[in-house]
Amino acid sequence: MWSVMRKSALLAAAFIVCAAGSAPASTFEVKVPFPFVVQGHTLPAGQYRVQRDAMDPSVVLIRGEKGVAVTMFVVTIPAAGHDPAGEEPVLTFTRHETQYRLADIWDPGGQGREIVGSW
Repeated sequence: MWSVMRKSALLAAAFIVCAAGSAPASTFEVKVPFPFVVQGHTLPAGQYRVQRDAMDPSVVLIRGEKGVAVTMFVVTIPAAGHDPAGEEPVLTFTRHETQYRLADIWDPGGQGREIVGSW
């Protein structure tokens, strides 16, 4: 009996891992050398992990890494144009007086997302 339950549990765990892996989210890390504004919130300079939701690509998670204690969800729309770094992931900023504002997020596949309400 124990062996059947154990095999069932392992099979269920393997199914969950495969199902989760079937729709991977686009994730990358980036270092931003200056403070910047995202939808009215100022984020400090530092290392960030950027992850697009696999179920809803309009939602992007920005999470501080390596001592940066910031986590926020950002609503985006498809960006026009092309990835300014080719096929490399990149964040693009616009400068407004003394502030830098996050404008676009380009993932490793070259797909861009524009930040909604960045101004």
